[in-house]
Amino acid sequence: MKYRRLRIEELTELESSFTRFLASNTVTADDWVKLKATDVVKAEKLIELFSDIVFDSTLKKLEYLEFKTINDMKLFKCGKDKIEMVGLMIDGNTTIDFTKPQQPVEMINALKNTDAQVKLYSAEKTYAKEREQELFDMMESGCLISDGTLFNTVKELQPK
Repeated sequence: MKYRRLRIEELTELESSFTRFLASNTVTADDWVKLKATDVVKAEKLIELFSDIVFDSTLKKLEYLEFKTINDMKLFKCGKDKIEMVGLMIDGNTTIDFTKPQQPVEMINALKNTDAQVKLYSAEKTYAKEREQELFDMMESGCLISDGTLFNTVKELQPK
C-alpha cells in the first residue's frame, strides 16, 4: 500500500464510489459478498487498491493545508515542486484560540485588540519525498485541508 487503508467510516461515505470501483473491476455485488466470505485476502487487496486511488486523487488536487494549535497556526500552499508556509504565533496572554472556528476578519480584529506579541513567520522548501506522500504524512500528523483563504490573508500580513 502506498498510503493507508480507508477507515470503515471513510469507506461508508465513499460507498457509491467503491461500488463503481468494484464494477470497473468486473466485481458485481454478489461477487463482492462471495469474495468477502471466501477470499478475504483478495477482498482486502481491493479495499487497499481503492484506498490508494482515493488518496492519490485527493492529494494530487490538494492546494492548501493548515495546522493549528491554540496560539500558533501554520498555513501551507502546496505547489507542484515546493511547499510554502506562512505562520502566525501569539506570545503572551490572550483570549485568542486558533483551534476555534473564526473568519479571518474576526481573527485579525481580535489580534489588533490584544497586548500579546504577534509573530509572523514564513518558509518554503522543496518536497523531501514524493509530493503526494509528503502531503499525506502531513495530514496524518494533523494538518487539515483548507481552501486557502486563511493562507492568503496571513500572507498579506507578511512584510514585503
